[in-house]
Amino acid sequence: MSKILVLYYSRHGNTRQMARLVARGIEKVDGCEALLRTVPEISADHEATSDDIPQDGDPYISIEELQNCDGLVLGSPTRFGNMAAPLKYFLDQTSAQWLSGALIGKPASVFTSTGSLHGGQETTLMTMMIPLLHHGMVITGIPYSETELLSTTTGGTPYGASHVAGGDSKNAISDDEKKLCIAQGKRIAEIALKLKP
Repeated sequence: MSKILVLYYSRHGNTRQMARLVARGIEKVDGCEALLRTVPEISADHEATSDDIPQDGDPYISIEELQNCDGLVLGSPTRFGNMAAPLKYFLDQTSAQWLSGALIGKPASVFTSTGSLHGGQETTLMTMMIPLLHHGMVITGIPYSETELLSTTTGGTPYGASHVAGGDSKNAISDDEKKLCIAQGKRIAEIALKLKP
């Protein structure tokens, strides 16, 4: 089985819902399994610690799971046009994997959730790709053959799936957004199978 890692951070649950939809798309592809993982909160207090196991939701990622995955889908809410600090903090700890080339040639894609339609979706997706490019990953987006990209009035970009959560983070994921999340998961799984040595 090819293991596709869906690694995300979610503050209000929207990115978590998107991660589950991406995972659903991955598991539509025979021979692929989705591995849902998250990252712990970070704190300015250097003595603050998180439990080893989250109180609810998906387990925390381990470095071994990252380096052994066959593909990666990275998700984060938007923070001023960039990924959230907890996800960036985790990626900043992957120098050993960069030095060893553990992720070179593996497919990767990204997704995000924002408070408003013009709240930095595309810049967040693009900046999330930068560390993946440094790792030598093969970046893939969503092609316009997914017709929801042409009809959506909510989220959805060729750079990766997106969701407009609203200022109170309570907007439901639209049908177009759901379809694009599932399509993105399916696409990364299909590419992972083609690229697996």
